Amino acid sequence: MRYFLSADCALKQIEKPHVYHIKKDELYELDNESFQILKKCADKNGCTLSDKDFIDYCLEEEILTKDMISVNRPTLIKSPVPSLRYLELQITERCNLRCRHCFINENKAKELSAIEVKKILDEFEEMQGLRVMLTGGEPLLHSRLVEINEMLPAYSVRKVLFTNGLLLTKKNLKTLNVDEIQISIDGLEDAHDSLRGKGAFKKAINAARLSAENDLEVSVSTMVHPKNLKDFDEMEQMFRDIGIKDWTVDVPCISGRLKENKEFQISPEMAGEYLRYGYGKGLHLGKSGFGCGLHLMSVMADGNVAKCSFYADRAIGTDKEGLRKCWKRIKPIKLAELKCDCEYCEYIEQCRGGCRYRAELSENHLGKDLYRCAFYA
Repeated sequence: MRYFLSADCALKQIEKPHVYHIKKDELYELDNESFQILKKCADKNGCTLSDKDFIDYCLEEEILTKDMISVNRPTLIKSPVPSLRYLELQITERCNLRCRHCFINENKAKELSAIEVKKILDEFEEMQGLRVMLTGGEPLLHSRLVEINEMLPAYSVRKVLFTNGLLLTKKNLKTLNVDEIQISIDGLEDAHDSLRGKGAFKKAINAARLSAENDLEVSVSTMVHPKNLKDFDEMEQMFRDIGIKDWTVDVPCISGRLKENKEFQISPEMAGEYLRYGYGKGLHLGKSGFGCGLHLMSVMADGNVAKCSFYADRAIGTDKEGLRKCWKRIKPIKLAELKCDCEYCEYIEQCRGGCRYRAELSENHLGKDLYRCAFYA
């Protein structure tokens, strides 16, 4: 019997050898022997195996298949350390909403060309990346979306479309070459619409339902604000009923338009308890002892590259230089360097110091993220 590496799986040479199940978003650490075995199975001719326990486990986890497949596998080049696993790719600044907490300057309305997107994705895969988030603005408004969408199946990374949901339809959901749809839903109807505009909630919820009905994995991102505090229990039940895979809850940074819209600002003491909501797997485990963003980088619609989108005004390079050069300029933050009482905090490994940008707004980049502190308190 010959076995083949599943079409949904890719071998990754990050800090340690892994196999990544793209559709399930599962990352499996391998020893060198298992890695070499699966490397043979990734060949077009497959491989023969004798270890029944190993075979059974890999078949059960859908890592291996008995069916011959034809897949172009990415080149196995050792990644940098720390590895760049997650890429936030802002393909356009165009948007069909004007949300009252948004930090993007919509007056510029810049976007990456399809050629630039391909070059970025090529290098991200070469660097053994795991997950790319296609975002905006509203990514579905990109002028060359059809061209970008057609190139996506060539990449052995998980493709996540981060959208407000207003432009999703039965028709385009059948054509989108992504593994996951993430939709922003910031409360029930009154709360969501107060932040994003009248009618936005119904369209977002309908988009979530349509996506789930079309067998796409759906996740939801929610921002805590004063107008949605009574909605969380009902939201959780609604999301579970729809079949939402992951629900992320966070607090918006007081930047961009949120500086002007003070009625949507919320104190750490008030917001902290709501960060207990949410469910799902989130990011894969990284190396302990390091702060938020160890494996993350962002590319903006103007080609600037930053440690995350909040730092868009402090670019560390451009896409023309290449991701690898830019990645080398980002210095990981060690938890031991933080000035947030971490040496006494029993939650520091779960918290990872919280958001460094949010900490900078209230103290300094090594100080406390007061919202995360309030949650764990």
